[in-house]
Order: sequence, then C-alpha cells, then structure tokens
Amino acid sequence: MASNAFSAQPLLLMLVFFALMYFLMIAPNQRKQKKWQQMLSQLKNGDRVTTNGGIRGVIVSVKDDVVQLRIPPDNIKIEFVKSAIAAVTTPEE
Repeated sequence: MASNAFSAQPLLLMLVFFALMYFLMIAPNQRKQKKWQQMLSQLKNGDRVTTNGGIRGVIVSVKDDVVQLRIPPDNIKIEFVKSAIAAVTTPEE
C-alpha cells in the first residue's frame, strides 16, 4: 500500500508544476493579449501610434483590418494591418 502512495507523488508533482507554469506564464500572456486586442478595437482617427517596426504616425483612417497612417515630416500616407500597431502614444485626456 505504501508503494501506491509513492507512485502518485510524481504525478502530483507534475500537476503542481503545470499549475505553477499556467499562473506564471500563460495567464499573464493571455491578459496582455486581451488588452492589446482591446486597444486595437478602440483605434480612431487622430491617434498617435507606433508600429511593431518602430514607425510613428497619426491615424488618418481606420477600416476593417487596415489603418492608414500619416508619417512626418513629409506627411506620407502608409497603410498597415491593425495587428502591426504596437502601441497608442496619444496621451490620455
């Protein structure tokens, strides 16, 4: 009977390990992803944004999955997919 309790110990240790991994790695990443998706859904004209490639500009138009940015200093307009937007840099009012 003691051998059955001993054989369950590695299984319990593995379950604790996976639970710890979930709470330390997976759950925070899911929260970050949800916050980023919410930010993308709230993009609007006039927002200053930074792309994943480091390009900064002002949103001129927002379509389904595309945003058009005006890039200084020559006011060039470039289209990006929404998922390329890394951050909104417009200060909160």
